[in-house]
Parts: sequence; structure tokens; C-alpha cells
Amino acid sequence: QDAFVAFHVDKVLVSKYLKSLQIGELAPDQPSIEPTKNKMLVKDFRELRATVEKMGLLEPNRLFFFLHLAHILLLDTAAWLVLFYFGTSFVPFIVSLVVLTISQVQACRLQHDLGHLSVFRKTKWNHLLHKFVMCHLIGASAKWWTLLHSQHHAKPNCFQKDPDIDMHPFLFTLGKKFSVELGIKKTKYMPYNHQHKYFFITLPPLLFPTYFHCHTFYIAYTKRYWADLAWMLTFYIRFFFTYGSLLEIKSLLAYYFIFRMLESSWFVWVSQMNHIPMDIYYDNNLDWVSTQLQATCNVEQSLFNDWFTGHLNFQIEHHLFPTMPRHNYWKVAPLVKSLCAKHGIEYQCKPLLTAFADIV
Repeated sequence: QDAFVAFHVDKVLVSKYLKSLQIGELAPDQPSIEPTKNKMLVKDFRELRATVEKMGLLEPNRLFFFLHLAHILLLDTAAWLVLFYFGTSFVPFIVSLVVLTISQVQACRLQHDLGHLSVFRKTKWNHLLHKFVMCHLIGASAKWWTLLHSQHHAKPNCFQKDPDIDMHPFLFTLGKKFSVELGIKKTKYMPYNHQHKYFFITLPPLLFPTYFHCHTFYIAYTKRYWADLAWMLTFYIRFFFTYGSLLEIKSLLAYYFIFRMLESSWFVWVSQMNHIPMDIYYDNNLDWVSTQLQATCNVEQSLFNDWFTGHLNFQIEHHLFPTMPRHNYWKVAPLVKSLCAKHGIEYQCKPLLTAFADIV
């Protein structure tokens, strides 16, 4: 199936794990596609997938990812050097915060690539570097991210299946249909009529330093991801040893919390602009393409937008081909547009600021 093909790089290896699950084969007179799915769209997408593979668009450019990692490490080092050479007064403190935030956010983008197995051909190298970037450079669990993010990709914007929208209805009410349902039921956890105002002071600045910070440790501990926990501890040892030698305890804690808030704000605005304004509802068991296109939209391409979003301005292409290296999204975009036009599917692409405004 299309989801299986999209997620796995080494299909021969993972197919071995499916043998124990096989219960038989369909009779020749039985349909191979469910009635809720568009048969012609499925056929055309599989042809597109074959074309993408022939064009080599699933092959990574290692120099691209090496340079990306290098600029992350340089910024990470520069953040500490600013405080070391210029002292801990207000201006160097702020400059160091900004530099470290940029390094952390770009590391988030790289771990995303590694988690999707799009940096190396061999899965084991992706997993190994994923632990280094996610656990050591960022301080979160790689397996925790994979667990949640794989569910998001399988069923984006599907209530009770996509963990990215678990904030409905406890913090926000999401989607036009759900908002109406809650109104009819008179269910109210928060003052939803003000959620466009309290959004600014809740989700963007606080997601990382509060919820994610606790949840990644909770999942890593309860699921016994011991290797991840060990890698994560190296981040905290390195951070508090290097910055603790320059800052007093109060300044150190303030520095840590502020850069997590800045990192969180950058992450939330970029990640939500592609999904929150789109259709959010229960799973309707649509085909792969329809499922992804209903829940994703793009942001216009530019050198700044590509860097600022980690190429997630091509969210449609990323969701259709999760293992594709991000430097190839722009190449496949015209083919995806043609497929959408042929089947009458809306392909949304917006300016960056419009995408931010649509969240609100």
C-alpha cells in the first residue's frame, strides 16, 4: 500500500516482519481498493512514485546535509564563545541566546530529516546520527519523536489518530466541523471565543519548555528507551558544564528557559502554518494522496523560506514522499501540481506571512 511504500526505505527487510501477519489473499473477483478511495488517483500517484524513483529524487545529497550539520555545530559553538569573549552583560547575553536558538531550530530540522531516513541510504546510519542530533544536540528522545511523528504522517489532522492535534478540545477547538460539534454539545474546557488571543501566550512560547520537555522524558522512561535517555543526559551535562562556568545559577536557568521559549515559538509557527488552517476531522479512510492534501498546504519558495522552515514550506511534497531528501522537493513539486490539477484536488500555496495569519 502507498503508506507502507512511503515510510520504508528498505522494503525487503520490513516485509519480513509482515509474514507472520498474513492471513490470506484476496479472491480474484474481490476489489483491491476500498470504495472510499479514488482508484484512478491511486493509479496515477503510483505512476508518479515510479517516475520519482527513476529520476533519482529519493537519493540524498550528502554534501547538503554535511554543510547543514556544520553550520549547526558552528552556531552552537559561537553561542558559547560570545559569552566567553564578550562577557555576560545584557548585549552578549541576548546575542548568544539568538545564536543558540538558531542552532537549535536548525538542529530540529536536521533531526527531522534523519528521523525520516532521508539523509543516508542505510537506515542504521540515519538512526545513529538521529540520536546524536536529537538526543545530544537538542536534549530530546529520538524514539519519542519517531513514535509521535509517524502517527502524524499516517493520519494527519485526523482526530484521535494524529497526536499533533491532541490539544483539541482541552486547550483549543480545531477545525470548523469540530467547533460546531462542541457548540451543539455545549462542551467548553476553555474560553474558545478568545483562543486566537491566548494562542500567542500559550502554545508558541510554552510547548517546548513545558509539555515537550516533560513528555519526552516520560515516554523515554516508560517505554524504556535507555539508550536515548543516556544520550539525552549528555546534552544536559554539556550544557550546564559549559554555560555554568560562565553564568550564575539564576542567569543560567533564565538563559535555558528563554532559549527554549524562542525555539518553541519558531517551531510552532512554522509547523502549524501547514496543518492547522486545513481540514481537521475524524478519519474518513481516504486514499493516501487525498488524506495528505486535505491536511497540508505549502508556502512559497525562496532561499529564506527554505532555510527558515527547513524546506517544510514544501509540506505537500514532504507528506506524499516522507523519505525524500528535502533538497529535492522543489523538483517534484510541478509533478505533484499536475497530478492535483488532473484530479481536481486543491493545491494550496501561500506567502509566508499569509500562512502565519491563517493560523490565527
